[in-house]
Amino acid sequence: MKIGLQIPRFTWPGGDAAIAGTLADIARTADAAGFASIWVMDHFFQLEPMMGRATEPMLEGYSTLSYLAGLTQRVRLGTLVTGIIYRYPGFLIKAVTNLDVLSGGRAYFGVGAAWYDREAAGLGFPFPPLKARFEQLEETLRLAHHMWRPSGGEPFHGEHMRLAEPLCSPQPISRPHPPILIGGMGEKKTLRLVAEYADACNLFARYDDDVLRQKLDALRGHCEAVGRPYEAIEKTTLATVHLAPGHLSAGDVVEQCRRLAALGIDHAIFNMPNVHEIAPLETFGRDIIPAAAQM
Repeated sequence: MKIGLQIPRFTWPGGDAAIAGTLADIARTADAAGFASIWVMDHFFQLEPMMGRATEPMLEGYSTLSYLAGLTQRVRLGTLVTGIIYRYPGFLIKAVTNLDVLSGGRAYFGVGAAWYDREAAGLGFPFPPLKARFEQLEETLRLAHHMWRPSGGEPFHGEHMRLAEPLCSPQPISRPHPPILIGGMGEKKTLRLVAEYADACNLFARYDDDVLRQKLDALRGHCEAVGRPYEAIEKTTLATVHLAPGHLSAGDVVEQCRRLAALGIDHAIFNMPNVHEIAPLETFGRDIIPAAAQM
């Protein structure tokens, strides 16, 4: 099993002026510790009330990932996940490609249908009904495959977008393209899109085994329906762990990983409320990542 790090908060000691330096320390430590991936949310307001107050610092995803690409050597980088409403699809695919090229082939393309209507209203993004957002998501997935063909440039016409000349030069370094990860647990639409277009899914590890098994079974069924090997999909999860005295130990996290591996999860992604202290990252590198690699 691989272990990833999500960084969803930037409310750290020292205030706004210290964000860049603290983030750099986190990224370099995670890279050296053996994390397989680093992820940021693609939001513009902090998620209130789940993660804090909307007014807390929130960095834009792709400029942050570009910063991390220059600080790291090995980890893959992605958003968990980009809301489909935030950028025109052709521009979004160019941004992911740019990240992949400048990182030496380390980008993921994390994407989903979007849900946070408060930031959409606050910043003036269109927020169409859910059905239309899923239609736009599927068209964007088709467009990504279209633009990442070496021939490229042929017109693309969908219900929601028309691109006369969707050139993508340079092409990605990743082969055949940056892995596409779709976030969400919807059995009818989201997991069908994973089977048809994506290379990875992301599920919430907080649900019990029966729920996660049900989602994976639904994905397996969609793979069978489209003739895609279920094993070709990377199964990832997201969870929060607080490594500190009086909270969780490294052994507790190893047990979580063992439980997820038994379900068939390939890549467990964690965020940590005290990640800025750096010590939790070192604990992962010493006690958790080597153990998970044997699962």
